[in-house]
Amino acid sequence: MKKLITLLLFAVTLPLRAADAPIDSCNHRLYYTKPASVWEETLPLGNGRLGMMPDGGVLREHIVLNEISLWSGMEADYSNPDASKSLPAIRKLLFEGKNREAQELMYSSFVPKKQEADGRYGTYQTLGTLDIDFAYQSQTSVSKSESLALDGGTSRYRRCLDLRDAVAYTAFALEGVDYRREYFVSRDRDVMLVHLTAGSKGALNFSARLGRAEHGTVTVKGNALLMDGTLESGSPGREGMKYRVAMQLVSDGGEVAADPENGISLKHGQEAWLVLSATTSYAAEGTDFPGSRYAEVCDSLLKNAGVQIKNEMRMRGMAAEATALKSHAAAHRSLYDRVSLTLPSTPDDTLPTDERILRFTRQESPALAALYYNYGRYLLISSTRPGSLPPNLQGLWANSLLTPWNGDYHTNINVQMNHWPLEQAGLSELYQPLTTLMERLVPSGEATARTFYGKEAEGWVLHMMTNVWNYTAPGEHPSWGATNTGGAWLCAHLWEHYLYTQDKDYLRRIYPVLKGAARFFSSTTVEEPSHGWLVTAPTSSPENSFYVPGDSVTPVSICMGPTMDVQLLTELYTNVITAARLLGCDAEYAAKLEADLKKFPPMQISKEGYLQEWLEDYKEAEVHHRHVSHLYGLHPGNLISPTATPALADACRMTLNRRGDGGTGWSRAWKVNFWARLGDGNRAWKLFKSLLHPAIDLQTGRHGSGTFPNLFCSHPPFQIDGNYGGAAGIGEMLLQSHEGFVNLLPALPDSWNCGNFRGMRVRGGASIDLHWKNGKATEAAVTALVPGEFTIKMPAGIARAKVETGEETHEYTGETFPLNLKKGETGRITFFSF
Repeated sequence: MKKLITLLLFAVTLPLRAADAPIDSCNHRLYYTKPASVWEETLPLGNGRLGMMPDGGVLREHIVLNEISLWSGMEADYSNPDASKSLPAIRKLLFEGKNREAQELMYSSFVPKKQEADGRYGTYQTLGTLDIDFAYQSQTSVSKSESLALDGGTSRYRRCLDLRDAVAYTAFALEGVDYRREYFVSRDRDVMLVHLTAGSKGALNFSARLGRAEHGTVTVKGNALLMDGTLESGSPGREGMKYRVAMQLVSDGGEVAADPENGISLKHGQEAWLVLSATTSYAAEGTDFPGSRYAEVCDSLLKNAGVQIKNEMRMRGMAAEATALKSHAAAHRSLYDRVSLTLPSTPDDTLPTDERILRFTRQESPALAALYYNYGRYLLISSTRPGSLPPNLQGLWANSLLTPWNGDYHTNINVQMNHWPLEQAGLSELYQPLTTLMERLVPSGEATARTFYGKEAEGWVLHMMTNVWNYTAPGEHPSWGATNTGGAWLCAHLWEHYLYTQDKDYLRRIYPVLKGAARFFSSTTVEEPSHGWLVTAPTSSPENSFYVPGDSVTPVSICMGPTMDVQLLTELYTNVITAARLLGCDAEYAAKLEADLKKFPPMQISKEGYLQEWLEDYKEAEVHHRHVSHLYGLHPGNLISPTATPALADACRMTLNRRGDGGTGWSRAWKVNFWARLGDGNRAWKLFKSLLHPAIDLQTGRHGSGTFPNLFCSHPPFQIDGNYGGAAGIGEMLLQSHEGFVNLLPALPDSWNCGNFRGMRVRGGASIDLHWKNGKATEAAVTALVPGEFTIKMPAGIARAKVETGEETHEYTGETFPLNLKKGETGRITFFSF
């Protein structure tokens, strides 16, 4: 059959900076040789508030749009007075060993008050879609099958995401004309931008439309396309959140037209920009969202960005780099370039990303871990920013109205895992959204404490999930929703931020939040009858269940004093005591917490040698359960380590071997961190390879656990916590500081025998650069971000270290050595092997 269209797709070579090694550039980009066929192949872009994911289609470009505050639902009162009335009976049943009966009572009483078909909790939703239909010279004479073939891949098509500049590209040649698109979400102008060019004058022809499955009306205002809507509040007679998306086209020549149905179109152009702004009516203390001024702000952002683009197009030629892209990339790089990581390279590093993932199942490729680490940092920078919201279960990116698990903040690991790599990766300021979210939760948490736990309950409480509407009540099903240590766990993150920054003003700010969380538990814990231990009751070990003695049929979750609760409260109380001393306050209350700490249950080792998950050594309903919550004290906590508590560390090894290496995506990521803390780099590397298992079955198309082609982690479906947890695990393999000293290369896999990193942070306030060769550290630089003394552990295989600070030189041979530094001062270390 005569070929009517010649499709020549060419390879795009992205500009490399002089300092870049060609092979290392592979670990700062994702690229593909065909358009995305499913959403999990599209490329995520974001500026911490706005997000978009283009698919790189040739005939039609489909771009999913997001705004991180777009939620249905509303703030509501979930008070249930029957809950606190039933509490004494529930505890009595637990004391008598009648866990199943206690759980049944909780099902009927210890649940939030709901309305019929209650939708007030709401869900995070996609903002909408941008579809761009392209017309080419010979398209009208192409049959349907040949038109579809345009979207098929050949080896010369290029679709790419540059992690360093936070820009995605699509490029190809069609009918002898080069076409290129650039997509980015501007950090400095706070708009979404699509830059389209054709290599021949008049060859750029397209129409761009906004759309949404529901609650979206498109209109034309001047030269702009507007999409407005109001989401459901979940309460009759109450309006939900409002939003606006605005889009205009700025072109260099050609004919422009706009109407609500066909969108904005360009005929016979050569260069054009699609500029999109979006805002919602959400407003909350500590954020920059415009609230009721959302429409005015949206229009203003669009107008200002459009004027800037027009002026830049007038002032430059086609060959000049766009000022909009240049300023955006500089803003992104101010965060991204703080840290770098280089691991051993292989020829596979140059493969397209989807092929690279598939090859990784069969062949060692250490540098893929560097790409994954860089991608994790990129996703953090792109999905949150000061004045915004923390990354949710999907970060910023969602492609449905009913996002899985409401796209909310699960506080029994998920939102915490989202922040694990943050401090070590030098992104300290990105903690602000989580900090202010917690501060906003306190009033709601105080009301929940009194309603569900009685008038004697003090402080504030957060159960296992929350949302933008300050939800703190138990979840609707007590088997998983009764876990009440979500606030305690998040307080550990507030403390972590202090440890890395040593900021006393920040500590004063967050101390009331820490103390309030402690006050709740110090006023509600009870003495269990067998040993007189002080325990939480009722509660559960997150999402796991067990069989009570004599009943091997009915799984039970409700219990008292599970190991994880003991570990979390031990950390919380210890941190409040330390903070009180640092701030010179609350000596009497700190003494009470110290007394309570002595009454906590010890961590127990079972007869089989594993760490017990509950007060009693119950039989698990599912031995290989994805949650391994009772190892919190190993990671991310600091109560168990091979050096300080070797017996407990051995029990953790036994527990992990018993649970197995399987699990959902985020579960595998957590296990990477566990093994890194145990100092077993090869086992951590094995778990990382399991995390990178292809999530899409190429034969059936089904989604399983592992990693999607765009490196999104699959639960399934997509949950971003696995990406952040995996990135944190890579960092833990290379650098640890949780035990009061800097531990260099604590869990180095054999295949990572040489490499370097720059800019990783440690607790105490320092930045670390490190080079290693043949599996041993060779040189390091420690730069103090605040003045202090840093203790360095002698790395494995090293006999002595020479330290140069200013004009002083010292040599050390012991297990550890000190490094006293002024702010901004660098200590340079040379290591000598045995």
